[in-house]
Amino acid sequence: MEKLQPTESRITNKIFRIRGMQVMLDFDLAEMYGVETKVLKQQVRRNIERFSEDFFFQLSEDEFDSLRSQFVTLENKGRGKHPKYSPFAFTEQGVAMLSSVLRSKKAIDINIQIMRVFVKMRSLIASNEEILEKIERLEATEEEQNAHIRRIYEIIKELIEPNYKNRKRIGYKRDSD
Repeated sequence: MEKLQPTESRITNKIFRIRGMQVMLDFDLAEMYGVETKVLKQQVRRNIERFSEDFFFQLSEDEFDSLRSQFVTLENKGRGKHPKYSPFAFTEQGVAMLSSVLRSKKAIDINIQIMRVFVKMRSLIASNEEILEKIERLEATEEEQNAHIRRIYEIIKELIEPNYKNRKRIGYKRDSD
């Protein structure tokens, strides 16, 4: 029985931020493509000239242990508790390149879905950055306005409650003064 196509939310949940990049791990991709992880890795190694260093990297033990501690489900993927090698992490470009080395219809269909999710995520990140910039500009404007309001308040206070100490007396001087 063939597995159902992954949903957008399922794909989104398989994208991690590692080394400042959004990546997908080899075993998650292999599961989606319906191949064994070792087959996916073999295809990458056989076609290594297609995968520049910004397309994928191998996780360090610390990175993989950190992921495992954050996501307990990573341990229970049928790969054994401690795989022999750390997984490969594929960037968006690396995932796109996988479709050229895994030529099955299913791999191509899954890749199209994954690319759409990456594009949506990039769009969301860009719109969030734009919103943050607008908020920062508003905060700066608000601070300037607050300074102006404080100064106006000080002027009004001086007009209502004049400072008698600094004023010269008005009127005639008596000899006793």
